[in-house]
Amino acid sequence: MSLPSMPHGDRRSPRGRLANLWFGTPLWRRILLGLALGAATGLILGEAAVDLKWIGDVFVRLIRMLVVPLVFVTVVAGVAAMSDPARLGSVGLRTIFLYFSLMLVASALGLTLGALVQPGLGVDLTGVSPQPLAEAQGLSETLLGIIPLNPVAALAAGDILAVIFFAVLIGIGILTVGEEAAPLKAGFDAAGAVMMRIVYFVMELAPFGVFALIAWVMGTSGPAAFVSVFKLGVCVLLGALIQTLIVHGAVLRLLARVPVLPFFRDIADAMVVAFSTSSSSATLPVAMRVAQKNMGVSPAVASAVLPIGVTLSMDGTALYVGLLATFSAQVFGVQLAMADYLAIMAVTTLVAMGTAPVPSASLFLLAAVLSVIGLGPEQTALIVGFILPFDRPLDMIRTVPNCTSDLSVAVAVARWEGELDMETYLAKPVE
Repeated sequence: MSLPSMPHGDRRSPRGRLANLWFGTPLWRRILLGLALGAATGLILGEAAVDLKWIGDVFVRLIRMLVVPLVFVTVVAGVAAMSDPARLGSVGLRTIFLYFSLMLVASALGLTLGALVQPGLGVDLTGVSPQPLAEAQGLSETLLGIIPLNPVAALAAGDILAVIFFAVLIGIGILTVGEEAAPLKAGFDAAGAVMMRIVYFVMELAPFGVFALIAWVMGTSGPAAFVSVFKLGVCVLLGALIQTLIVHGAVLRLLARVPVLPFFRDIADAMVVAFSTSSSSATLPVAMRVAQKNMGVSPAVASAVLPIGVTLSMDGTALYVGLLATFSAQVFGVQLAMADYLAIMAVTTLVAMGTAPVPSASLFLLAAVLSVIGLGPEQTALIVGFILPFDRPLDMIRTVPNCTSDLSVAVAVARWEGELDMETYLAKPVE
């Protein structure tokens, strides 16, 4: 979305006309233009496109710079805006239930596609260098990590779950103190408005950041990168399309009872940023903007649902890890029974919930899933070593359903809570 008050210079000069044309074009179209030009530039420049990557890195750093302060102030403001403390529990339970259910569906979808397409048959791992694996955290460690020993340190480290926990406590405190805390509530409301305006500023750089990131990926990986993993890439793309269009579309149509087309029209900005950055956390500021401004989700619900989704809602990861589990079983000749599939679904969903919202993080948590079917760390390291060179394009694809899951759940919860402005949702966004 362009800023209506931004000065464009003398409208009669060529420079002024060019500025008016640029800022008068909807942002999502400018981002798609950057994506298309970036893909073409990457194909032309090849490996030399790596010299453009710094532009994309600047954009990603600007976005990620906003994530922690945006989450903190908006969660506090959102919780404090709820008139009844009981509503916080209602929103939270519905949100977590939907996220968990959607990840189970995504995991089952990945397993099904893997069983039908069988992308691991005939794959030769000879010459593959094994990659070191991260140790999976236990459930108790994950839960304890939500409670920060030092809230300031959690803010500085960008520990999103700990930041959310602390912000919820402050919001509850403001909510229960009442009138005496009104100045503090107003301060967080104002801080949230300032942060959203900064998001507007940063998003004006999105076309250039997307251009550079896509040029780098296309130049260094290119279409040929999919030759060795073509069937796996087809499964990831098909699974992402099914999860995004059909599963998330069903959430909107059957649960929220709203039309689907306005949703996908209004979230184009967020989807393109998710695709180009491969990061759910980097997409959060954009998702917050489109949820409130384009789709009419109230700030209270958006502030509660979307930050939780950054760390707990990983549909693309669940889909991918489930798919890689069947891929690995086929590579090593492991026959899977129905009990194995059910165990993989459960473990994959739990692992996906704890995955860091950064590129390729899911690859290094495979050990916990593959151990369920008897594959050890050495075999897992070989699978990671085989996939890692091709993972960036696959990661870009699977980040999109992470984003659409967050936004579809936000719409559904807002609809159930009476916090969705249907007039805004149905209307075409004003650019």
